[in-house]
Amino acid sequence: MKTTMNRLLLFLFFVPIGVFAQTIVKGTVTEKSTSIPLPGVNVVIKDSTTGTATDFDGNYQIEANNGDILVFSYVGYQPVEITFTGQATLDVQLTEDAAQLDEIVIIGYGSTTKKDATGSVEAVTSEDFTKGNIVTPENLINGRIAGVSVNTSGAPGSGSQIRIRGGASINGSNDPLIIIDGLPISNDGVTGSRGVLASINPNDIDSFSVLKDASATAIYGSRASNGVIIIVTKKGKSTFSATYDTQYSFGEVTNTIDVFSGNAFRDLVRSQPINGTTIDESLLGGANTNWQDEIFRNTVSSQHNVSMQGALFKILPARFSFGLVDQEGALQTSKFERRNLSLALNPKFFDDHLKVSLNANLAFEDNRFADAGQIGAAMRYDPTKPVYDSSSPFGGFYQHRTGDQVANGTTNPVAQLLQRNNLGDANRFYGNLNFDYKFHFLPELRMVINLGYDKTEAKGFDSRDRLQATTDQDILFKGEFRENSQERTNELFDGYLNYKKDLDNVGLDLTAGYSYQRFTNSGKNGRNITDPLSVDDFYTDPDVVLIGFFGRANISLNDKYALTLTYRRDGTSRFSQDNQWGDFPAAAFAWTISDEDFMKDSSVFSNLKLRLGYGITGQQSISEKDIFLNRYRGGRSDSQFQFGNEVILSLIASEINPDLKWEDTTTLEVGIDYGLFDNKVSGSLNFFQKNSTDLLFTAAVPDGTNFSNSIIQNIGELQIQGLEFSVNTDVVKNDDLSIDFNFNATLLDREVKELALGQDVRTGGISGGTGNNIQIHREGEAPNSFYVFKQLYDTNGNPIEGAYADLNGDNIINDNDRYIKENPGANAIFGFQSNLLYKNFDFAFNLRANLGNYVYNNVRSSRAQYELLNDNAVLGNIPTSVLETNFQRTSDVIISDIYVENASFLRMDNITLGYTFNDVSKILKSVRVWGGVQNVFTITNYSGLDPEVTDNDSDLTLTLGIDNVVYPRPRTVLVGANIKF
Repeated sequence: MKTTMNRLLLFLFFVPIGVFAQTIVKGTVTEKSTSIPLPGVNVVIKDSTTGTATDFDGNYQIEANNGDILVFSYVGYQPVEITFTGQATLDVQLTEDAAQLDEIVIIGYGSTTKKDATGSVEAVTSEDFTKGNIVTPENLINGRIAGVSVNTSGAPGSGSQIRIRGGASINGSNDPLIIIDGLPISNDGVTGSRGVLASINPNDIDSFSVLKDASATAIYGSRASNGVIIIVTKKGKSTFSATYDTQYSFGEVTNTIDVFSGNAFRDLVRSQPINGTTIDESLLGGANTNWQDEIFRNTVSSQHNVSMQGALFKILPARFSFGLVDQEGALQTSKFERRNLSLALNPKFFDDHLKVSLNANLAFEDNRFADAGQIGAAMRYDPTKPVYDSSSPFGGFYQHRTGDQVANGTTNPVAQLLQRNNLGDANRFYGNLNFDYKFHFLPELRMVINLGYDKTEAKGFDSRDRLQATTDQDILFKGEFRENSQERTNELFDGYLNYKKDLDNVGLDLTAGYSYQRFTNSGKNGRNITDPLSVDDFYTDPDVVLIGFFGRANISLNDKYALTLTYRRDGTSRFSQDNQWGDFPAAAFAWTISDEDFMKDSSVFSNLKLRLGYGITGQQSISEKDIFLNRYRGGRSDSQFQFGNEVILSLIASEINPDLKWEDTTTLEVGIDYGLFDNKVSGSLNFFQKNSTDLLFTAAVPDGTNFSNSIIQNIGELQIQGLEFSVNTDVVKNDDLSIDFNFNATLLDREVKELALGQDVRTGGISGGTGNNIQIHREGEAPNSFYVFKQLYDTNGNPIEGAYADLNGDNIINDNDRYIKENPGANAIFGFQSNLLYKNFDFAFNLRANLGNYVYNNVRSSRAQYELLNDNAVLGNIPTSVLETNFQRTSDVIISDIYVENASFLRMDNITLGYTFNDVSKILKSVRVWGGVQNVFTITNYSGLDPEVTDNDSDLTLTLGIDNVVYPRPRTVLVGANIKF
């Protein structure tokens, strides 16, 4: 009996232990897409205070009871809930929460969320970047953001013309302020480089934030009139991972200007088509040379990027990357090479109260520039002549000559390219060191200090072979060699305090700070060392110093109403003491209507927010850095005066304007952000109006009033009105199939509201004569409008040469009969992108369109006339379009409106198809192989080479809307692989 009782008591003792004892569960938390362990993941038993976090290797351990729900959560990932049923090991995979990642938006001196933003701000993360042959970073967002246009020429590594909402100026800069990891960079280029962003590796970029309206940009005050682009580079992480990206591209020029072939040219010359002039047929040769085919080539280019990230010594998150670009240009000898090294360190100290971020980047850019002017020479050169001539004293290249004397006329374009070696090297270091300290005694208060530095040392070497043909007898058979150098620096100190506190239903986010930035520039324009009389030209520009005091207050009420007040006071060294300082205030209000009681239960609207914004921003970016001072420059060494036996060099006064001041832009905006059907469809609708006053404008001054006939002044007003619309939607989204698309549209209307004394300003110089301008600025019209004669036609619809409409009815055809016909600015800009994922396949494409943009075809207007068959002392080719008009003389037709053409277009920039192999091995996490095509097609009625006329090519400077030979964009076939370890 006793034994039985003891057994019963022992049983009763262990029953509660068996029922209530906890079990230890272990496991590893990884990222689903890469299988990389995640450190710092919160593991919590639901509805309790029991929890832990994963270590650096993603491992965790926690005690749990049967039936407990374990919640795994991590910033930027979708939380996972799992019911514990006694498993000894429980491994979990977390999936990135794209909606949450997209919600975070970087703004000036801080960040916000898409929900809380009161201004017009767009963010694009690396997942949504434009794919394809991306060599420079700005093309990652080409066509993806409403109101943002990126126009890049076909030259290798070429810079781009970036415009946000059409810019804000006429003569001043229209380039946006670009900020890399908190460091505003200069938009001024350097010797030997293709552009300000050419040295930056797109593979190192994590996200772009584009600030468009004044309420968002006013925190940057004096430089924000044209919008702000904030670039954030990739940072270090605690878990180790490595990637290798490789890409090869094969390019071909698929479109050239139609000119006469050798046989057709001979027939044309023998037909003697020039009225009153006999062409010397004895100058014809027997060859059939397509000179455009000779100067262009098929290209092979490559890109390689290696990146590694992880925790150094298990405590220091770090990232290292190396990039290599080798890009051939379509024009013979043109080439772009770049090598990038980057290091990011992101340690935390004092229980995460102090966050330190170090970003250091080295870029080595090597260029060989080809003379893009030879594209025009190839159209012009006699197609009946060969490329090579064994008897030629000019390196074996054919040249029009008599003995050793070069005939007056166009020279062999192939020889001009191959016998010139124009090299450029630009070595750049840029980066920042950021300290973000959260006070221990007041954790709501942060102090941020950002130190930035950007230095470029560049050299250029330009040599011409001594056997290169030239009509300049001083350098014939001597060659030419010049060496240029330049050094630019950019130093930054930013410091600010940020206080963030939630008080019941009121949220406060207050920022106040100070900014100091200094730019320096010096260099040498080298002499021709083959000329003993030439001298070097050294220069040192005055330093440009910018100082700013800024503050911002974000106030929210009930998470439904938000008010943002911003103020910045900026000073610049570019203006006199009376005009150095400017004030730039802004205010914005947002109402989240979808959080109101009457909208909370809506099955349609998951988000609806109304935004109102107003602000003033500035512009001080001009080439002159000290125009307010009395300045004198030394004359040339051969500009001297002799007084007796003493020789005195001349001293020349420069133009002066002590009254020059800021250009101000006032912006008013009304916007709506929307989300439909649980945010499966989202986007925004914005209306804005920008008025720029006191425009920085180079204009004429009365004779005798200054030391130049034109100086930069504050005159006039420009107004830009626009409407933006964007929509993003997930058409299908499940485990096997995902389809999404983005569409954005921008409507723009530009108008010059005021000019000095109401007078027109002529602009838009063109080829085909001396002093001809084809554009005009006029009150009530769009800037750079085309100013032309109205062409008359015969009864058969053929244009009559030199016959124009007498628009003012005075029976005289003169300049007073010219009229405005359209302008280069597009009335509407569209972008459309789509991504399709099916199991392991991925497919993407990108389309862009412009409507209502016009181009003056200066190729036809200055080349397609019969008189140009005589090229001075030799023969010259002309475009076959002359057969459409039969025009005889350039001077009779060059101002005709027949050359102003509608250049609207639809372009497919790229299309890619890829396949991903997952979990290849324990070391190899995934391999993605892909192929694609860049510059797939362009649909347009424009008769020229390309309806997108660039004015940014470092090899060839063109005027907005004027097509005078464009560096062609090649069609490129791409293959590549992305390997993750």
